[in-house]
Amino acid sequence: MSVVTEPSGEPMVAGENVGGDVPVRRPDPVHWLWYAVGGRLPRRYRTWVLHDLTCRTWILRHFARALVQVAPVVAVLLAVVPGSPAIRIAAVTAGLLLGLLYSGAYLYEIVEHRVSQAGYPVGTAQAVRDDANAEVREAEAERYAQNWRQPAPDQPTPADHHPGTGRPDQE
Repeated sequence: MSVVTEPSGEPMVAGENVGGDVPVRRPDPVHWLWYAVGGRLPRRYRTWVLHDLTCRTWILRHFARALVQVAPVVAVLLAVVPGSPAIRIAAVTAGLLLGLLYSGAYLYEIVEHRVSQAGYPVGTAQAVRDDANAEVREAEAERYAQNWRQPAPDQPTPADHHPGTGRPDQE
């Protein structure tokens, strides 16, 4: 199991104070909006960024940021595009779903880019999440091995078959 460390040498663990002596400082709403649309936060928020990208709800947080990014476009399209409200809503909903699909398809790449913007090496978020979930994965692997990797029951060997019939001998 690999342990990811801060530049100071302190280990990083998902959901904990990932910066060692540096407290996890949540950004104010203006900074969070800037972060949500893809902006780089000041260095004092770097431990919060890592926490945001590695905590238990990191996927939900990713989609919340994606919704914040498309909200202004949705509002403008609903207000400006001519046509019946039902057609505008249907078109905007289809576009929104397509945008969320792409956001989900590039989820890991987007997260690792955000981690690198915060000053961590690419791969740090995945390593922190892997370390945090190592026990769960090991238990699942053990349960899988018990259920599916059992030795096959004794199979009849070719010597047990009657020559020419392919059927087991009747004794």
